[in-house]
Amino acid sequence: MKKKEINLSEIEKLIPHRKPLLLIDSLVDIVPMISATGIMNIKKSDFFFQGHFPDQAVMPGVLIVEAFGQTAAALTAYSVDPEIVKNKLVYLMTVKEAKFRKPVFPPNKLELKVKAVKALGKVWKYEGTAMIKNDVMAEAVWMATIVDKNDS
Repeated sequence: MKKKEINLSEIEKLIPHRKPLLLIDSLVDIVPMISATGIMNIKKSDFFFQGHFPDQAVMPGVLIVEAFGQTAAALTAYSVDPEIVKNKLVYLMTVKEAKFRKPVFPPNKLELKVKAVKALGKVWKYEGTAMIKNDVMAEAVWMATIVDKNDS
């Protein structure tokens, strides 16, 4: 039986992202092949707030989309046979219907609720909602593909 929650070190075994660009701190409420919630603990000291914006720190929307993608990649890698994702990467293909409802300020805990909508071979479609407490901060629909790592 797979765990319903994994920590940062376990996420690092699933996806190639590393700090400072590994944005999610844990993955909770995991339902393999179906859904999971990525947790991002947002701090004023996060690297992107140095320039966005120093006088009023606001998380860039593009990084919310990146955090969605990392959550989806971790869910996918966690759900399938490890041999399938060995020496593979997950690349974003499309981002559709991205909506930014409210700005995300530090300090906060951003919950990235991701659902795998469809899988066609190596192409997956996802939808997600980013929330702080009960407030919807952002939403998106995107597609990603699993590709071989380029060793060169």
